[in-house]
Amino acid sequence: MLKIGITGNIGSGKTTVSQLFEILGIPVFYSDTEAKKVMVTDVQLISAIKGHFGEEAYFADGSLNRKLIAGVVFNNDAELQKLNSLVHPAVFRAFEQWVLQYPDAPYVLKEAAVLFESGSYKDCDYTIIVTAPTDMRIARVMKRDNITEIEAQSREVKQMPQEEKQQLASYTITNDNSLLVIPQVLTIHQELIAKTAPTIL
Repeated sequence: MLKIGITGNIGSGKTTVSQLFEILGIPVFYSDTEAKKVMVTDVQLISAIKGHFGEEAYFADGSLNRKLIAGVVFNNDAELQKLNSLVHPAVFRAFEQWVLQYPDAPYVLKEAAVLFESGSYKDCDYTIIVTAPTDMRIARVMKRDNITEIEAQSREVKQMPQEEKQQLASYTITNDNSLLVIPQVLTIHQELIAKTAPTIL
């Protein structure tokens, strides 16, 4: 089984593209969703978060005090990096366990906004980046999240530049309305399936 990472900067449409692969029967691990889960289920991570942010980081019922955490990491890059350094290894562990559920899949996708930033791309056999021009991505985020252009741009600048990610990625899917996305997905899918086929001597 191949492990394929898929990413894209904010507003690129990586989640929508991931859903197209799901329609083709490919299991997809959504890292952001799983990160929220492990913060309240991974004992090792919970202990680490309490150790850094204090016992009050969790309520008595075991739920995460998101308001407290957000207050600490908001506009504090050092604290945000610290939180990420604690959460990312737990997400990696969750992914490795999740993969075991799909022994017959030719490949699985790991969807992650910070695939390259976190270093998790190194554990993938191949990577895919979904791209679109910055102004188009900003407009999408403004509409999707009902935020201002300045707020959208502030999220964008915190991510690794799209061009740098493209240089690292194995495949690029262009989502700028100039090319149809589905044929691009099908082409990559067929190439990945071919890579998993046994070699006949």
